[in-house]
Amino acid sequence: MGCCLKLIDAILFLYFVLIAMVAPLVDAQTCLPSKYFPEALLKFRTWYSHEYQDYLIMEKPLFFVGLVWLELIFQWPIALMNIYGILASKSWFNTTCLIFGVSVFASMAAVLGELMGSGRASEKLVMVYFSCMVFSVIATLRGFMPTTCSSSSKRILRKKRA
Repeated sequence: MGCCLKLIDAILFLYFVLIAMVAPLVDAQTCLPSKYFPEALLKFRTWYSHEYQDYLIMEKPLFFVGLVWLELIFQWPIALMNIYGILASKSWFNTTCLIFGVSVFASMAAVLGELMGSGRASEKLVMVYFSCMVFSVIATLRGFMPTTCSSSSKRILRKKRA
């Protein structure tokens, strides 16, 4: 079980680092004026929206702008906390992981509903958002797992076996 948790934590750590960078640098461009971002980030976002035909980023529908605000105000700080929680083996990591996973899952359900229902989304774009949903499920499930097998819990397990 310990190796499985370490693998899951490593995967989630990379995902949380990605969110920690993408949310304020790329996603924030959806709801903040472009004058706050360097030209390179504006070009990257334009490239992404054209490459993946992400009409949500290009057209900025109001529900999507609201979800980006949710990401910036609520999910991004929790992603930062989860990075720290993994590195420092904090006892509250499961709780914040669960909160993050459920919140992202709900957001992705709305986005994927729009993408699938509109018929305008490319398969490539659906896979981008679907991968976020998969990571949210992993984060949610990680929230229900034990943090680690501590020495005291190992002693309890040994006593139960004897």
